Amino acid sequence: MTDEMLREIFKETKVIAVVGFSANPARPSHYVAAYLQAKGYRVIPVNPGLAGQSALGETVYPDLAAIPAGIAVDMIDIFRAPEAVPGVVAEALSALPALKTVWMQLGVISAEGAAMAQAAGKRVVMDRCPKMEMPRLGL
Repeated sequence: MTDEMLREIFKETKVIAVVGFSANPARPSHYVAAYLQAKGYRVIPVNPGLAGQSALGETVYPDLAAIPAGIAVDMIDIFRAPEAVPGVVAEALSALPALKTVWMQLGVISAEGAAMAQAAGKRVVMDRCPKMEMPRLGL
């Protein structure tokens, strides 16, 4: 994934579903979501344990399939264990028609999940954090 491709992703993305969102502000999934929201993205929190609650001014959904069809999610940002990624990607591919990018956070590496997303024509970023990449790219 080149810097030019990353810039394109950040420019084209409008709505990001954060899979594995935590209500704890000290957790990376929370402060990365808050950072992305502060940068102007709509962030949709996804966590079955917090479903129905409000976080960062948005409803928390139990899974990607529960996100209403009217919310066009461009990117998913996965904060889950690597072994969970193929299931998350499969759900995203079936539930999110506007999906363009599958992003796996630092330490989240899944060749299987990446291959599934790429086979469906989606861009894949793996083992990186948008909160670190945006400042590095001057965004």
